[in-house]
Formats: sequence, structure tokens, C-alpha cells
Amino acid sequence: MSLEAVLSAVEARVTPDEAERARFEEVAGELRERTLSALSDLDVEGDVVLVGSTARGTWLSGDRDIDMFVRLPPEIDRSELVQYGLTIGHEVLPDGREEYAEHPYVKGIYEGFDVDLVPCYDVEDAEHIQSAVDRTPFHSTYLEENLDDELARDVRLAKRFLKGIGAYGSDLRTRGFSGYLTELLVCEYDGFVPLVEAAAEWHPPVELDPEEHGRETFTDPLIVIDPTDPERNVAAVLSAENLARFQHYSRALLEDPREELFFPPEREPLSAAELRAHVRDRRTTPVAVVFEAPDVVDDQLWPQLRRTLGGVIDGLDDHGFDVFRADAFVEDTGGPADEQGQAVLFLELASPTVPAVSRHVGPPVSVRSHAEGFYEKYAGRSGRDDGTDDRLYGPFLVEDRYIVERPREFTDASEYLRSEVLLEVRTGAQIEDALEDRTVLVGDEVDTLVESFGRDLAAYFDPRP
Repeated sequence: MSLEAVLSAVEARVTPDEAERARFEEVAGELRERTLSALSDLDVEGDVVLVGSTARGTWLSGDRDIDMFVRLPPEIDRSELVQYGLTIGHEVLPDGREEYAEHPYVKGIYEGFDVDLVPCYDVEDAEHIQSAVDRTPFHSTYLEENLDDELARDVRLAKRFLKGIGAYGSDLRTRGFSGYLTELLVCEYDGFVPLVEAAAEWHPPVELDPEEHGRETFTDPLIVIDPTDPERNVAAVLSAENLARFQHYSRALLEDPREELFFPPEREPLSAAELRAHVRDRRTTPVAVVFEAPDVVDDQLWPQLRRTLGGVIDGLDDHGFDVFRADAFVEDTGGPADEQGQAVLFLELASPTVPAVSRHVGPPVSVRSHAEGFYEKYAGRSGRDDGTDDRLYGPFLVEDRYIVERPREFTDASEYLRSEVLLEVRTGAQIEDALEDRTVLVGDEVDTLVESFGRDLAAYFDPRP
């Protein structure tokens, strides 16, 4: 198929029809009236605005998200803003639950739509924000002024493309393209096709400043200065990996246009037999550290998980175990965002064991002060063997350097992962306590993970760009 034919087919699948639009407008109108009514019962002035993709007509067919913001006077303090916001939120969404961005807000379901009801300050412009969410109404206003129907269509194509390749979403688990960033890029390049053509040739870092008013210096791989705030990079959350992923698939789309890039088939969960086959073929040793994830929202959990995984990798490396590849998984419980299930740090080792001694390379003999210090530190212990398994070999010379071979603290990776020493690695603040009660699986024992993490393991053993 030609690129034009593919995009036409995708457009037909992602564009909300008249009935869907009418239903959205009906429900959004009801919500706005309910919110205004709840606001009128309070002793504070304010107004209500619809924001996000539904306000701008860039939402995808099937999406059922409504973002309603309650703007309140900038003179009130933060505690009042929160209290007013939660009071209104619970009045409008009686079965809603409180979630947390920079401050609490209410999230719930109304007539089948997922609704975020968020309080913010009604500030003069985005440079005077008192809360990060204060920018959002300005984003909507800017895009409403710069998006026409044709560009809105291209935004939908861009969003579906980014969803298809797994790079859409500014949450800290995905670290991809936000909806606002996607819309700005389509505006900047005047369409979806010009955007992917440009992305295919990008050489990061790439900097874009739609309003030519940026005042800050950033080091991110993609820099898009917020048109409403000259000191903010809209792409700050975007990872280098997801930027590269967008470039890879932009080239793929241009070279071989196909709908599968927008709507890829869902991965089948890996079976225990398939997992064992992968491990057998790779001749590695899988290990998994399993624990109960702390009950926090994803944007708090995932940075901590990545930090902890990095700490465990460094700890294994420091003890001589070669980590071939690693990833972190979190069980999908299907419950609220802050009710987590099990978490897994999954690591492949080149070998589960190492020799009882490790080589420690000293300075060249010619560097006298350092060399003498190294020699004197170890010479008195040379050949020690008192039955405590801490025999030291050397110092001796290899070419021009002193060498010693020292006993290791751990010769088995699973022993290290089960030890209290593991808790000395850097971890996320709320994960350290969770690691106290951990299970370590080695080799065939990881088969038990497929029930809850079959798709994660399928993605791990079938990695794609």
C-alpha cells in the first residue's frame, strides 16, 4: 500500500464518528454543569474549563477521557485550593478516588467516561504558575488557536503511530511523547508526514522553539520550548530510547508503509516451556528478585524501580557477576493506580557463580609512592591460610604492575541476592523496605513468573526497536 492509502485507512479507524462526538459533548456538558453547580455552593469565585485532547478535537475514537479543570483565585493558599478541589471533585464524582499530581485531585467514572477533575490557579499567564497544572489551560488555548481540522486529523495519526510503536505517554513508566508534545510537533512541522520525514533525519539533540522565546539551556535529546512558558522543555520526560524508537519507526513507515505500525498485533504471553527454551538457547542463567511493590502511583513507583534495578546490577557487578541484560516488571492487578501487585527485577547472568578469588590490579611499580603503599598493604597477608577461606595470593608482578588475588565475599549470585548485603545497594526510598521480604528465583524457578508476567517476558525475549 502507498503511504497515502495507509494513512487514509488509519484515519478511518481513529476518527470519532458523529455519534461518538455527540455523546462526548453531551456528557462533557453535563459534567461542566455539575461542576459549576458544586462550585457555586462554595464561598469562592472560579470557573470551569475543559482541557486536553477532547477540548481540542484531537482525541482518538474509543478514548473516553475527560479532563475538567476548576480555576480558582491565585490569592488562596495551596491548602484551600486542594480543599475546594476535593470538595467539588467528590460532589461531582461521588464514587471517585483521590489521586495525586503536584497536589491531590479526584478521578472517577461518569457515564462510562474516565474523568479527571483537577483544581488549578487562575493565573495571568503560564510564567506565573503556582502549580504545575496551572499551565494546562494555556496549553489548550494555544493549540485551539493553532490547530485546524486538517492538523487535528494529523495529530490523531501521530498519536496512533506513537501508541503503536510504544512511545506514547509522558508517565514515568513510559517516558514517551505526551499528547501536548505530539500536538506541538505536528503544528511545528505542519503535518504528520512532514514530521516523520524530519524525524527520520534528526541528529539529537534537536531543539525547537515555536515562539522563539526560550530563555533556558537544556541537555535533553529533544528540546521543545513550551509556547506558553519560555523556561520549560515540553519534551523533558522523553527518554533518548523513545526518541530513537520514533526515528526508527519513522524510517520504517516511509520505506514500507503499513497499518501494522499503527495497530501492531498484541504479544502472546510466554509459556513456561517457551521461557525454558529461550534460556536453553541463550545459555544464560535467569534470576529474579520478587517482592510486593509499594502501593504508590506509577509515576512514583517506576523511577524507584529503575533506581533499584540499577543498584542491584551494580552490586552484582561489584561482586564479579556479569549481568547480561535486565528489566523490571510490575504485576497488573486491574485495580486503582496506587494499588500495586508484585514487582520483579529480572536479570540474566552470564554465569551464576564466580571463582573464589578475584584479581585486584595495583599501580605500576614505577609510580613509587602508590606502588609501595599497595605492596605494603597486602604483603603482610600474602599466603595467609588459617582455615577462614580468606587466603590472599600475592602481591606478584604481571608485566609492570603489582597484582593480588583476593577472596570473594560471594561466589554464588543467588547467595548475594538473598543476603543482607543486597540492601546496601542504592534503592528507591519506598522499595528498600519491600526488599526485606523478597523471594529470589534462579534458573528454572523463574518459570513461575509466566502466570503473571507472561507478556513482559515475551517482550523481554523478543526485543524490538
